[in-house]
Amino acid sequence: MYKNPNRNQIKFTDFILPFGGKLNGENRWVKLSEMIPWDSIEDEYATLFGDTGNPAKSCRIALGALLAQEKLSATDEEITLQATENPYIQYFLGFTEYTVIPPFAESSLVNFRKRFPKETLAKINEEIFIGKSNDNADNDGTPPNNSGTLILDAVCAPADITYPTDLDLLNEAREKTEEMIDTLHKPNIGKMKKPRTYRRKARKAYLKIAKSRKKQKKTIRKGIREQLGFVRRNLETIGTYDNSALSKRQKKLLETIKTLYEQQNYMYENKTHSVADRICSISQPWVRPMVRGKKRADVEFGAKVAISIVNKYAFVDEINWDSFNEGVRLQEYVENYKRRFGHYPAEVIADKLYRNSANIAFCKEHGIRLSGPKLGRPSKNHKEELSLEKKDAGVRNQVEGKFGEGKRKYGLDLIMTKLKETSETVISLQFMVMNLERRLRFLFAIFQIRWYFLALPSPKPKYIGC
Repeated sequence: MYKNPNRNQIKFTDFILPFGGKLNGENRWVKLSEMIPWDSIEDEYATLFGDTGNPAKSCRIALGALLAQEKLSATDEEITLQATENPYIQYFLGFTEYTVIPPFAESSLVNFRKRFPKETLAKINEEIFIGKSNDNADNDGTPPNNSGTLILDAVCAPADITYPTDLDLLNEAREKTEEMIDTLHKPNIGKMKKPRTYRRKARKAYLKIAKSRKKQKKTIRKGIREQLGFVRRNLETIGTYDNSALSKRQKKLLETIKTLYEQQNYMYENKTHSVADRICSISQPWVRPMVRGKKRADVEFGAKVAISIVNKYAFVDEINWDSFNEGVRLQEYVENYKRRFGHYPAEVIADKLYRNSANIAFCKEHGIRLSGPKLGRPSKNHKEELSLEKKDAGVRNQVEGKFGEGKRKYGLDLIMTKLKETSETVISLQFMVMNLERRLRFLFAIFQIRWYFLALPSPKPKYIGC
């Protein structure tokens, strides 16, 4: 059940502090609370709940807690303590007075993340930094001209998983299946003999290779063959039992391990290292390898995120756990721009990956300038084109800076959540917080300029002599 709370019309000057005084109106949390349209978000949030059950936390508490957590790069435990100790955060969460009672439990953060999928956060982000409605025509009814600059790029947000190797994955699968056999055999203790798993022998064979400094290909291949045999034996043993004794989590793991065994067995028999939808983590089977070709890491394991930068604000176009070529989706991202702003951009700044014949023809048809050199021989205006290309590269640095900011300050370099949906929520929240931080810096700059001019001494009056 969702009890519609008060519309939080309280001003920061009316917030009750136990030690007297008032909140500072220039505080960052007060300014952030004024940027977010809580009322409209609250209406959509209320549709998630029925008419029965315990009252749920308000949208301002749920979304505010998630935004505060990403802004502070805090864990679930830390943000709960911060919300309990900091009156400014409590005001940001919609409270009318300071309380020593925790506004929410640590475990509630997982439920909060599930209530804000990436699609909902994309709408909220657009409403904050664009507005609710965009007119597709001018006042006279004619379509508006192209305007604005659209910057496109993609990045990988690595998941928090161990670097996957075939031998390690098979060893983990063997250990998980051994735990399942123990669980299934527990009701039959004394009734039947427990089947052998050879776990000590398997563990010893794995450690012999894992602890060696120099691992030869033949040795690794032999170890994979041994672990495949142990996993196959365990799966056959599990098939002789009634799986009703397994928990839901174990049943999901079992299906993942079966798929993993099929993939590893296929790669072993065919002497290859690639397979479709390759599993890189048993606990997070949706994570896929992303070949990025970067200097630090040639392959990353996580979600691929395509974003658009408009007026230095970031909008997430796509989050996908499967590798995709973002260059062939330029037209889709340009249409997203038109949906958001009501017209096509005047120019699209992107790297060479987006410059294919289909995208060039699409941009030419809609009067959009696509960055980069023209196809074919250099023209007579080659120097001017090089100068424009250099200028475009400087503009494109905005998106690289956005990725760097997210990875340095907000955890985009390692997504710590363990569920697929909550990981997508965290990624979307990080870009939203970066946008809010940018607007906050803009407001702070205006405040500083205003304070500077007010602090200037008044000019001395000039006296005219007789």
